Amino acid sequence: MSPRTISIVGASGYAGGEMLRLVLGHPELELRQATSERNAGLPVSLIHPNLRGATSLRFTEIEDLEPVDILVTALPHGALFEYIDALAGTAQVLIDLSADFRVSADLYARHYRRDHPRPELIGAFVPAIPELYRERLRGAQRMSGAGCIAMATMLALHPLGSSGLIGRDDIVVEAKIGSSAAGNRASSAGHHPERMGVIRTYAPTGHRHEAEIMQALPRSVRVHLTATAVERIRGILVTAHLFLAEGTSERDVHEIFREAYSGEPFIRLVRVRKGIHRVPDPKILDGTNFCDLGYQLDLETGRLVVIGAIDNLVKGTAGHALQALNVAMGWDERLGLTFQGLHP
Repeated sequence: MSPRTISIVGASGYAGGEMLRLVLGHPELELRQATSERNAGLPVSLIHPNLRGATSLRFTEIEDLEPVDILVTALPHGALFEYIDALAGTAQVLIDLSADFRVSADLYARHYRRDHPRPELIGAFVPAIPELYRERLRGAQRMSGAGCIAMATMLALHPLGSSGLIGRDDIVVEAKIGSSAAGNRASSAGHHPERMGVIRTYAPTGHRHEAEIMQALPRSVRVHLTATAVERIRGILVTAHLFLAEGTSERDVHEIFREAYSGEPFIRLVRVRKGIHRVPDPKILDGTNFCDLGYQLDLETGRLVVIGAIDNLVKGTAGHALQALNVAMGWDERLGLTFQGLHP
């Protein structure tokens, strides 16, 4: 059977560029077009130099898109609303990497401070998170990628959400994140003298990814998220603090995580007693689709610390979207996603 054709809209950004890299290494996909309004006519490898020799494609404009089997949209948040009607007929399968169709209309209005422009379309999009929505993704034609901080947090907390082990409903999450999550548009906060050496808490409260996390967990659980920018390009490290019901043992926690993730190809439970990598570390995940999860229970207080690490551009963005596409198309989930990472 011939490969399925795919095009990427908004392919000059970091998310679009990462999707380009992954698609070019996927045996079942044939890349047809990559759009960029700012860079139309320029070689893709000029903007993404890591793709030199991998493709001779040049960027085109959105209005020049041709029909394909699969379309990935990697536009800035809020931009797809303008194009969704025109793009809907371009491909049978549409995957959106932005926040436009991730959450319900009421959560969108509450966390994005505006009414959702197209609430009637939200229900057609399946969250592109195989670990949580695999059965719904089979055969899906509309998929919406998760936010990177939300992805790491949801994977860290999902097994506990319905376990009955949580003793208090409030969970505090601290997320540390690299600069690539802010995109490739210049800003005063990203200016080198302001970004170099930084450990800057930019969202003490009210981070919009709380909406996705709330949507994925039981309604009784309340997540309080703080986000801090650190001096890395890629990577997210989330540290969640929660209190368990009295009498809960570390073995109980281990069984919950093992049952939830033992068959997952991209979840690794880190249970190491020696060495310097005893807990998850984003550094060893650069370029990979893995999520490393670790946890430690303080038996005296019942406080459980859950640690999750991902590459924000792969498992946090393009990687989980491609994994979801593999599920939707009935392919091996691991296709195009087997890079193991680097060390050191």
